[in-house]
Amino acid sequence: MSSLAGKTLFITGASRGIGLAIAVRAARDGANVAIAAKSDVPNPKLPGTIHTAARAVDEAGGRGLALKCDIRDEDQVRAAVAATAEAFGGIDVLVNNASAIWLRGVLDTPMKRFDLMQQVNARGSFLCAQACLPHLFEAANPHILTLAPPPSLDPKWWGPHTGYTLAKMGMSFVTLGLAAEFGPRGVAVNALWPRTIIGTDALNMIPGVEPGNGRSPEIMADAAHAVLVRPAAGFTGNFLIDDEVLAEAGVTDLSGYAMDPSRPLYPDLFLD
Repeated sequence: MSSLAGKTLFITGASRGIGLAIAVRAARDGANVAIAAKSDVPNPKLPGTIHTAARAVDEAGGRGLALKCDIRDEDQVRAAVAATAEAFGGIDVLVNNASAIWLRGVLDTPMKRFDLMQQVNARGSFLCAQACLPHLFEAANPHILTLAPPPSLDPKWWGPHTGYTLAKMGMSFVTLGLAAEFGPRGVAVNALWPRTIIGTDALNMIPGVEPGNGRSPEIMADAAHAVLVRPAAGFTGNFLIDDEVLAEAGVTDLSGYAMDPSRPLYPDLFLD
């Protein structure tokens, strides 16, 4: 299989950034894409809503479904998953893209922010998987792809921002558990992480880092596509890096993904 034509993807946090790029890439194949995110009205600081994302999916050749959904809320998640299955006849792919970030130390992390990260990142990924799995079991080639790094206990990633690292590694450990439990049942459960920073609004949370030092979200979209078209059986529990995925697919010239070719690329967090 080299296409997602006719497949249905449920993507969290897909109103902008990497999630939107993955949605549009799938739409180019003719996929159905549920945009599950909180942004249903325009925000002057953060462009993009579920409605503009759904239109982008339609314009790219797919079928978009805008779903206002806070993945911290169990009822909202289950309703959004049910609406997706009803609209498109099932769900083939879950992409756990939604994530909250706060890169500060313990004394500079309000508990409200700490709780948000844990609820969105690890708990949200767990909840969305739990809600989607009954539909994935019925799919011909079911995938769960979570945007999370390879698990690491290296103190250099924990000391500067324990709250965020705990939340992000939580997504990684959820991936490990889901892969062990559901890989044997034919569901591919894997994680994907970028080699370099990605030029999205999330970079505003990292002092001194600008989008020009990263690659475009399209590199993650192309890598995600390469993962999701693979046969699910036996392909599970992998912590994949975008450039390695593309190299395996025969794409080795990544220059076109640079946000600003004249600037150096900065490595992303959690990678040595």
